[in-house]
Amino acid sequence: MPTLRESYTLLLERNVRWEGAFATEPTEAAWASEAIFFVRALQVEGDLSHAEARVQISPDGMHWCDEGTVFPLPDATDAVTFGRVSHFGGWLRIVGEVPDGVAMTVIAYLVLKG
Repeated sequence: MPTLRESYTLLLERNVRWEGAFATEPTEAAWASEAIFFVRALQVEGDLSHAEARVQISPDGMHWCDEGTVFPLPDATDAVTFGRVSHFGGWLRIVGEVPDGVAMTVIAYLVLKG
């Protein structure tokens, strides 16, 4: 008989303005086997057509390295993008940089499944 998988959705950013470099709060996720970051643009000011977010992993929530997953930031109001990862160890976050003169207000989620 199959078992019911555990899942959890975390709200990482809510009505937060990203300008320049950004990083979400670290999330301890060692129990999960897969994760999806979602970023929704509540407002976009300028051209975000080449802006990206990177997934980072950490053994302790303090020292970070790029995991390898890169995904575009949403480039229009109400657009949503995502990045999917597995085999990530203990801690997760996303980082990136919004180009000079450009800003966006976002809501970001992390969905974990074990």
